[in-house]
Amino acid sequence: MTDILKKYLTTDHSTRLQTLQLSESWQTGLAHQHLPPQVVSLLGELSAAAVLLAGNIKFDGSIVLQLQGNGPVRLIMVECTSALALRATAHLREDAAIPNSSSLQTLLNPDGQGRFTVLLDHKDRPEGTPAYQGIVPLEGDSVAQALEHYMRHSEQLETRLWLAADTQHCTGLLLQRMPGATAPDGQPIMPGDDTSWSHCQTIADTLKPAELLSDSPDTLMHKLFWEDDLLAFPEQSVRWHCPCTRERVASMLRTLGQTEIQSILAEQNHVHIDCNFCGKPYEFDPIDCASLFLDESDQQHAPGSDSIH
Repeated sequence: MTDILKKYLTTDHSTRLQTLQLSESWQTGLAHQHLPPQVVSLLGELSAAAVLLAGNIKFDGSIVLQLQGNGPVRLIMVECTSALALRATAHLREDAAIPNSSSLQTLLNPDGQGRFTVLLDHKDRPEGTPAYQGIVPLEGDSVAQALEHYMRHSEQLETRLWLAADTQHCTGLLLQRMPGATAPDGQPIMPGDDTSWSHCQTIADTLKPAELLSDSPDTLMHKLFWEDDLLAFPEQSVRWHCPCTRERVASMLRTLGQTEIQSILAEQNHVHIDCNFCGKPYEFDPIDCASLFLDESDQQHAPGSDSIH
């Protein structure tokens, strides 16, 4: 089974392990986004990382990961809620050239001014109160390294990530050293003294991206940790969710005003809108556009109305 997050803990409670492989939700998310393979890979890796981290947040809300810079790719952004609803997008500069040998740094950070941002947004955050936001320089040769750098220096939480993505799957394995872990004798486990953390890293470092993409989470965990007695937690389903709807697009078009809409129709005979997050297209023909500006009583008598007389 894919599109699930699986979570484990070593028996000494010193190391958290999580793995996932997204297929259906990932392909749904890419359906209307036409991106070069190198950008798909970065977007998928950041998506997998967001899900892995969102599985641990203790509030009702979302985590947003954002890579931003002055390269051919100006922005990659992923949001995942605490319920593991995911959406992701990438924005390229107009006429950007994406060489086959592109890397994270050449695509986003050629001038060294790139930024990596983590935002935690509580659903019940009081109006006017900003969401928590952490920003660090975009360092590392991969999404995994950039996030590990952030977690180590901004959150003081030792984290290791192995990520891979293509057009069919985005996948990941997370290891995290648990703060406040204690040994069986009740003594606190100090950094450098916990053999489980070192042991899990040594094993996971043998993992190849091809294995992440081809093996199911169950197969992967068995292959890597078959000798270890891990505590397993209930798995969680992941789904793609972008809140764009035809109704929301219609409301936006109304704000443009009837004169502006008529001008677009005169030029193009239709209004075409793509969601600026997921790329889903919405088409409004002249009849659709006319109905935008009917008042409620007019809509009850408009062609195609669902009202019963």
